[in-house]
Amino acid sequence: MKTWTMLARRRARSLRNSHLFFAASALLLAVPGEVAGQSLRGSTRSLDRQNRVAREHDFTYIATPAQLQRFVDNGYLVQVPASRDYVLHDLSFPYARPEVKLFISRLARQYRSACGERLVVTSLTRPKNKQPSNASPRSVHPTGMALDLRRPDPKCRGWLERVLLQLEGSGVLEVTLERYPPHYHLAIFPQQYAAYVERITRAQQQYVAGGGRYRVRPGDSLWGIARRHDTTVPRLRSANNLSGSRIYPGQVLTLPD
Repeated sequence: MKTWTMLARRRARSLRNSHLFFAASALLLAVPGEVAGQSLRGSTRSLDRQNRVAREHDFTYIATPAQLQRFVDNGYLVQVPASRDYVLHDLSFPYARPEVKLFISRLARQYRSACGERLVVTSLTRPKNKQPSNASPRSVHPTGMALDLRRPDPKCRGWLERVLLQLEGSGVLEVTLERYPPHYHLAIFPQQYAAYVERITRAQQQYVAGGGRYRVRPGDSLWGIARRHDTTVPRLRSANNLSGSRIYPGQVLTLPD
């Protein structure tokens, strides 16, 4: 009897450890930025990485408005028009790399769905001779791969910072909270971000069960599903008669219209 009891205790301890392992694995998949200890503080290493990516993409540091216009004419930069999901605030040059435009469109749509307000873009491509006096001489704004976002009120700030840090943890951008004036400086890594969007688009197509439905994957959360499908957790709960946030792999959820 004593031997059987000891074996039972060992088995229970092993199961608890397995559950902890899988829970930790799910966390790594769900929030890579938070687990990796991402921070909004700028650093020399961050600037080094932004400039290294610009060199890897063979990006030119645009010197003048006339040179910027030539880049637009040749299709290297595209116009970023205002939309119902985001505002362009006082931009002299509403142009960016195509992947930056894609990033703004996707993020702003999710932000508006989560927070009920439009994202505010305060800067895109800036020629070197139009940089503000407090800009870093190593800024990548002249390459067209950077943008600035206004820091929102506290009600939406947590959502935005969490998403930006997760994306930084995924290796597709660098984000820094600048203090004067308060805003987020982002450098988008075009090839990396385009590949990231392609991966998650394929994954969404794989797990969409058809007819506006979604099959839950291991590591999924209602918050993550809502963000990827441009909806909110309350709407997901309502559409699926859920009283809480518990979901399980293989479960098929109805996606709200």
